[in-house]
Amino acid sequence: MGYETWVQEHAEAHKKIIDKLLQQGLNKQQIIDYFDFENMKEKESDFCPLYAKNKKCHDMESLNCYLCSCPNFRFNDKGFKKTEDKTQFSYCAIESKDGRQGIYGEAIHQDCSGCSVPHHRAYVEKHFDLDWAKIMKVCQV
Repeated sequence: MGYETWVQEHAEAHKKIIDKLLQQGLNKQQIIDYFDFENMKEKESDFCPLYAKNKKCHDMESLNCYLCSCPNFRFNDKGFKKTEDKTQFSYCAIESKDGRQGIYGEAIHQDCSGCSVPHHRAYVEKHFDLDWAKIMKVCQV
């Protein structure tokens, strides 16, 4: 599955949760609270495959899952450039010191596993939109 397909599928899953929460009358702060890892693991177990393993994608105490993918992540399923015999498919727009470029066979992908930027509540509040796809639109280049 390419990044584009994953983003589309995740946007649909995210929207279903948001629609449910809006029907319950939750406000912005309550919606952000709902996306806390511990709550999501319990109430939305199908949202992330890591929930079943009780495993966080980033080693941090208070992880918020609202921005499951980072608005600073840039991708192109066709690739950005060739470096020798490898194709770069993604990178970090802010060049986070905690991220790195990983080489996987002939592909180069951004490895965000060391970066927790989008999972902090303050970051979610700053970039919040009920439409997750709208936030992530900048990612596809």
